[in-house]
Amino acid sequence: MTTPASATAPPRFLALDVFRGLAVALMIVVNTPGPGAKPWPILVHAKWFGFTAADWVFPSFLFAVGCSMVFAFRRPIGNGAFAAKVLRRTALIFLLGFLMYWYPFVRQGDDGSWSLIPFATTRVMGVLQRIALCYGLAAFAVRYLKPRWLIALPILLLLGYWAILVAWNPADPFSKFGNAGTRLDLAVLGQGHLYKRDGGFDPEGLLGTLPATVNVIAGYLTAKWLTEATDRRRVLAQMVLAGVLLMLAAWASSPLFPIAKKLWTSSFVLLTVGSDLVVLAGLTAWLGERSANPIAWAFQVFGRNPIVIYLFSEVFVTTLNQIPIAPGVGVYDWVGERVFQTMAPGPLGTLLCAVAYTFVCWLLGWLMDRRGIVVKL
Repeated sequence: MTTPASATAPPRFLALDVFRGLAVALMIVVNTPGPGAKPWPILVHAKWFGFTAADWVFPSFLFAVGCSMVFAFRRPIGNGAFAAKVLRRTALIFLLGFLMYWYPFVRQGDDGSWSLIPFATTRVMGVLQRIALCYGLAAFAVRYLKPRWLIALPILLLLGYWAILVAWNPADPFSKFGNAGTRLDLAVLGQGHLYKRDGGFDPEGLLGTLPATVNVIAGYLTAKWLTEATDRRRVLAQMVLAGVLLMLAAWASSPLFPIAKKLWTSSFVLLTVGSDLVVLAGLTAWLGERSANPIAWAFQVFGRNPIVIYLFSEVFVTTLNQIPIAPGVGVYDWVGERVFQTMAPGPLGTLLCAVAYTFVCWLLGWLMDRRGIVVKL
């Protein structure tokens, strides 16, 4: 649903918009590196165990989803209407994610004929799908659980996830293809519906939705804590302290449960939630109640319509590479190699290409922002 920004009731939380916009911008940069050279390792997801800047992006977006719930759920609404709203949004975001992976729906064979891309080989899970499921689970949790149980639930989920992995395969619980999550995906979804670029392992599989939901709940609890504070400066200091302690706990627990984004381990959740607390506290202290400065405004544009801009970034780059400009080379790859790699060979060229493409996506957000359009899925 498209809503004019002036029609929305409460004022927007500037620091949250900027935080969310920062996550979206980095997500596009990480997902669309320019071709012709390898990106810098910090902008590539860790192969298995470990942590890079690229690994911070997705969990931080989930954290922002949870923060937004505090504002989205302020208006009184009956249980039936609430359930219908949450389920509709969950289904819509999930469907959009699935269609995004199926796009462009058709492919051309070697003989020039066109055929429908089979459903049987289309990935079912993915980024938007995980966002949808985590949003749905967290929404019902924050609606019906008392505060103490809402705080206890993330602990239970993280410990339970660790226990499931260890119990399933005690000898090697965190192996890529022998862990409980991969076995569940193969049993429920089948090999054809899993991620194609990681040997059949799906980094957004079904079981990993449980620990990922903790990122959303943590965002909700943080925003509620921050917005209800009578002494904001004190709360910001407490957020930083809590964030540092969570990050230390992540590193301390990593020998037992290694930090791994693809497996979405419990230590990974602690690390990302901790860093999100520090970053959001810093942004809130910097921006306060003031109007957005030019830097903040640039990221706020991403933050107002994050899912639309992310969806556009994925679909548009696919569309560009469907347009042949040379044999076997699409527009995006051609520009990346002929323009940016000529201008700045190596990792810098791949980054500049990704940044330029991110700016193109920003222009869509700017046009929507200028016309006061906020798309609420």
